[in-house]
Amino acid sequence: MSGRRDEAARPTATLSSGYLAEIRPDRFRDGAYELVVDGTPQSHVDLDDPSHLFFEYIRRMGHVIDQLPEGPVTAVHLGAGALTIPRYIEATRPGSRQQVVELEPALVELVRTALPLPRSGSIRIRYGDAREVLAKLPEGMRGQVDVLVVDVFGGDTIPAHVTSAEFYAECADWLSPAGILLVNIADGTGLRFARGQAATIGHVLRDVAALADTQLLKGRRFGNVVFAASRGELPLEWMPRLLAGGPHPAKVVHGRELEDWIAGAPIATDQTAIPSPPPARSIFQTRPGSGG
Repeated sequence: MSGRRDEAARPTATLSSGYLAEIRPDRFRDGAYELVVDGTPQSHVDLDDPSHLFFEYIRRMGHVIDQLPEGPVTAVHLGAGALTIPRYIEATRPGSRQQVVELEPALVELVRTALPLPRSGSIRIRYGDAREVLAKLPEGMRGQVDVLVVDVFGGDTIPAHVTSAEFYAECADWLSPAGILLVNIADGTGLRFARGQAATIGHVLRDVAALADTQLLKGRRFGNVVFAASRGELPLEWMPRLLAGGPHPAKVVHGRELEDWIAGAPIATDQTAIPSPPPARSIFQTRPGSGG
């Protein structure tokens, strides 16, 4: 599929935030592309094989989704990016019903033009603020969502209003009894923000697990932590499969170990929530080997 590489190389769009969004061909894999916003790699898409997930945190999300019962699912995605996870679900679970919420129409237009969605998929795009639009989803979906993905960034940080206990309570309201909430959190040294998010999600949902690189969980570098949470119990039998699926080195933190990792971090509310810390620009000067 090397012909795709020779096409008008880097489609761009200026977002309402003023950030520049750009589609860049993957230098190492034909048919694959990166979405970069304000210099920060946001998503990676393999048009030839949508089941191929490149960024580490996205792969971890994919592994959790793989553990759901076989067949189509009902999914809600807050934050579109390049629609990597919706493409993955359509490729691995055809017939799924998916709703995607994105603040920036220009971003979605750029992605859909440069990286077309599969025509067979039932993927509906809704525009607006993630939290506001979530509250306006069809009422018949309430309590019926199998997987709700929160991956909301304004440039390179997560807005405060989608990190509070009140927000996560709204998310939980849409989940089915066995539904899974997946949250992508970016943080750096000390992981103060991520630990606070673990405390906040755990305040709302009965069971929470953190998935990340072992060095990241020790607070030694900037990167992505994926939280999986449910109104019921997360099946512990998932854990060996999640670890075996890579990327490595990997760790799943759950139960008492997660409580110790949180170490008394405060629960964020609408009154106290703050945005996530931005990464240092130097992180993205070379090709990333993990999420972002």
